[in-house]
Amino acid sequence: MEFGEVVRRRRMVRNYTDEPVAPDVLDRILEAGFHIPSAGFSQGVFLVSVTDAAIRKEIAMLAGEEDYVAMGMDPWISKAPVHVLVCVSSRVYADRYAEQDKGGPDSPLANAENWPVPYWWVDGGAAMQNMLLAAVDEELAAGFLGSHRMPEIRDLLGIPDDVTPIGIVTIGHPAPDRKSGSLKRGRRDDIIHRERW
Repeated sequence: MEFGEVVRRRRMVRNYTDEPVAPDVLDRILEAGFHIPSAGFSQGVFLVSVTDAAIRKEIAMLAGEEDYVAMGMDPWISKAPVHVLVCVSSRVYADRYAEQDKGGPDSPLANAENWPVPYWWVDGGAAMQNMLLAAVDEELAAGFLGSHRMPEIRDLLGIPDDVTPIGIVTIGHPAPDRKSGSLKRGRRDDIIHRERW
C-alpha cells in the first residue's frame, strides 16, 4: 500500500471481529513501533503486547469499557485481539544524558525534571503512530485509548514503577463501528502556519 493511502485510511477503529492477528503480522507492527526517533538514542520507549483474552478483559474493565458500551459503542476494548501498551521511562533518558557523550553526570539533563521538553512523551507518541500506520498497512485496524486507571493496569501487567504506560493501542480485523461524534467538528483551518505564526 502506498504511504499516502495508509495515512489517509488511518482512523481510530472501535470495533473488531473475533479473528486473531497472525503472530508474524503482530511482530511487524511491534517492530514498526521501534523505528522511531529517540532523543540521544535513549530507547526509553517500551511496548507490552497482550493477546490473552482474560487479561484483555481485565484491561477493558480497568479502561472503563462499560462506559463506552453505555454510550452505545461496541465492547471494542475487550474484543480487540491485541492490546499494546505504550510505555516510557524518563529515567532511561536521564541516564542516557548522564553518559559522557551527552554531558556526563553533571549535565542538567541527567535529571529528567530539568528537560525543557520531555522527549520521552514525543518518542512514545511516535511509537504509537507508527503502530497505527503499520496496522493499516497490514490491512488491519487500530485505535488508541487512555485510561484514568493506568496505575492499576501497570500493576496488572507487572510494569516496573519507573516505567509509565501512556495508553493502549488496540489492533485487530475491523468490524463495522460507529465513528466518533467528535469528527462532526470538522478540521480547523488555523493549524498550519508558514514562515511565521
